[in-house]
Amino acid sequence: MSGHPYQYVVLRCVPRADREEFLNVGVVLYCEEATFLAAAWRVDEDRLRVLDPRIDLAQVCEALDFVDGVCAGDERAGAAGEQPLGTRFGFLKAPRSTVLQPGPVHGGLTTDPPRQLEHLLERLVG
Repeated sequence: MSGHPYQYVVLRCVPRADREEFLNVGVVLYCEEATFLAAAWRVDEDRLRVLDPRIDLAQVCEALDFVDGVCAGDERAGAAGEQPLGTRFGFLKAPRSTVLQPGPVHGGLTTDPPRQLEHLLERLVG
């Protein structure tokens, strides 16, 4: 298969770091050749509450909205949104100790980055 190389990270919600449990809630896909950086996410409130009944879902959604802002390069992201796409992806894939953490970087080839992002969301988040 020919196509554009891409990289992606799965976004994990980690309600309680001390228990080392997480739930996949989103995907960020970066394709330099297609000038594409976007996130797709889905928050399953019931599944997250199983991990931690006291989880602040608004905080999780705010963090995911920030990721959207970084990808879009808009004011939601502040200075991070002003950087080139590759730098923004680097910012998003960097390890964090917050409730929203990126998993390891994976890659592949695609001819349609938006469609690939949706495929990964369905496959890895549900």
